[in-house]
Amino acid sequence: MTFRFRALASCAAALLLALPAVCAHADGDDTSLTNLVALVSQRLALAEPVAQWKWLNHKPITDTPRENALLADVQKRAAAAGVDPAFARAFFRDQIDASTQVQQGLFANWRNSQPPSGPAPDLASVTRPQLDRLTGQLIGALARVQPTRTADDCPARVARAVANWKELTRYDSTRAEAMTRALGHVCEAGGVGGTA
Repeated sequence: MTFRFRALASCAAALLLALPAVCAHADGDDTSLTNLVALVSQRLALAEPVAQWKWLNHKPITDTPRENALLADVQKRAAAAGVDPAFARAFFRDQIDASTQVQQGLFANWRNSQPPSGPAPDLASVTRPQLDRLTGQLIGALARVQPTRTADDCPARVARAVANWKELTRYDSTRAEAMTRALGHVCEAGGVGGTA
């Protein structure tokens, strides 16, 4: 068990203990879902420095070859980690789409008002390594939520995990729609809160 995982698990356990009793379930707690939401939130936060770098370097938001390479790599890594590769691919497609949504919103704001100022973190040496680290952590998190995917109450449990995460953090509410999109395939039934 790596130090980062232990720290994340410890943090999630501490957060879970602070949550209201309504998030407890007879069939187990939702620590794995809370961890997943935390990691998705971290990944979404990186959409801003990515967008800033692309804006300042006049690059398009969408990079189809890079996206396809990521999805192929994710499927291989998921299979090695005991995660259904199709589930991992759909989940990471959602991550890409959610990040694109955030970046498009930022580009629209910058076009209509004040563009970003100052240098952006370097995409290749700073931001992409952070994204790569999160990819590995997210694959591990998918392995832990995989048993929850088929539960009838899975969408409601994901919605509760998101609500708890928002309550316990300074979550950016402007990204709520992107968060919902990023979690769209966690449950086999689809959607968050029962909406596909």
